[in-house]
Parts: sequence; structure tokens; C-alpha cells
Amino acid sequence: MGGVNTATFYVLYLPLHWWMPYFAAYTLAFLLAMVGSFFMNTYFTYRTRPTWKKFLLFPLTNVTNYVIQSAGLYALVTWGGMDTRIAPLFAAVLAIPFTFVLSRKILIPGTTRAAEAPEPEPAAAGSTSRG
Repeated sequence: MGGVNTATFYVLYLPLHWWMPYFAAYTLAFLLAMVGSFFMNTYFTYRTRPTWKKFLLFPLTNVTNYVIQSAGLYALVTWGGMDTRIAPLFAAVLAIPFTFVLSRKILIPGTTRAAEAPEPEPAAAGSTSRG
């Protein structure tokens, strides 16, 4: 879904970039794509039911994404001299893993704790427990 989310963002970003400064276009496209991202993640990635609570918490996952992408976008354009039409794509790729982990934590509560819990070790064949 990360690739689909990035493509959705980019399809929104390009027309906005034609009539507003790149960072304003980036921010507006980001917010609009975030709504679509919520529904794609709930239905397809995590196969969970969307709720208002999840919808209202979901932007928290995107705060990290926004910060990483914004810093990357600024650095690529300002210091790297990259074209403002393509820089958001490169910045978005850097943020995908972070967003995935945080989205999973919000949309599937308890997933992280369950994944970190050690599994019980099986008893060795033929061993007995004698005190």
C-alpha cells in the first residue's frame, strides 16, 4: 500500500504544484492522500474495520511520515538542487517503513506486544521433568 499511497499523493501534488508553491502543494496533497491512506490501510493492509477512533488517531502515524518527508523534501530541493516536481517521490520512499510500523500499531492494537512476546520453548523429545 505504501506505493499506492505515494502514487495517490503524487497525482494530487503535481496539479497543486502548478498553481501554488511546492511546499504548500506538498502539504495539501499530503493531507488529502492521508484520508485515502487510512481507508486503504484499514481495508487492504490490515483487514480491519475503520472506526472514528482509528480515523482520528491515524494522523499520528502520519506526523512522523510528514516530518521525515518534509525534512527530506527540503534537503533534496534546497541542498541537493533536486527538481520540486520529483523530490517528493524520493522523500516519500524514505518514510514508508516508518509509517508502516506506526500504522500497524494504531490500526491493529496490541500487534507489537504480541509480536515481541517470546514463544514457549518445546520440551526436548524424551525429556522428563523430575525435581
